[in-house]
Amino acid sequence: MSDSHPSGFTHLDSTGAARMVDVSAKEVTARTATATGRVLLAADAVAALRAGEVPKGDALAVARLAGIQGAKRTPDLVPLCHPIAVHGVDVAVEVVDEGVAITATVRTADRTGVEMEALTCVMTAALGLVDMVKAIDPAAVVTDVRVEEKTGGRTGHWARPR
Repeated sequence: MSDSHPSGFTHLDSTGAARMVDVSAKEVTARTATATGRVLLAADAVAALRAGEVPKGDALAVARLAGIQGAKRTPDLVPLCHPIAVHGVDVAVEVVDEGVAITATVRTADRTGVEMEALTCVMTAALGLVDMVKAIDPAAVVTDVRVEEKTGGRTGHWARPR
């Protein structure tokens, strides 16, 4: 069986079945990825966050912790994602007029990148926040989750064009 599908897609074997790519021959390098996202909220939910009056407790702290937990559990959630050592996770949650802005940076020294961990961090932080404020705003919306920047590996530095 060859390493990949004739189409050149690395995540397909020669029969077209999905597979986890073997990264054992890749060089271990320091790698980072930063992702962002937003949770759009009604004005009363924003006011409750700013006043520290969310009935379930400190929603922003819960969101940060949920994000960290999500980054560490990414290979359990994303089928072809490699389990890697997550060496650092920074999660910033900022209350803004339209809701909450989330920024996550994940770091490792490994054979594959941490983009999926950064994205999962943002998503789980957003879900943790929604869970905390759903009684105030059942119409909360998670939106605009995306990778902003990555470093390390064969491709080096990449940043989303502004």
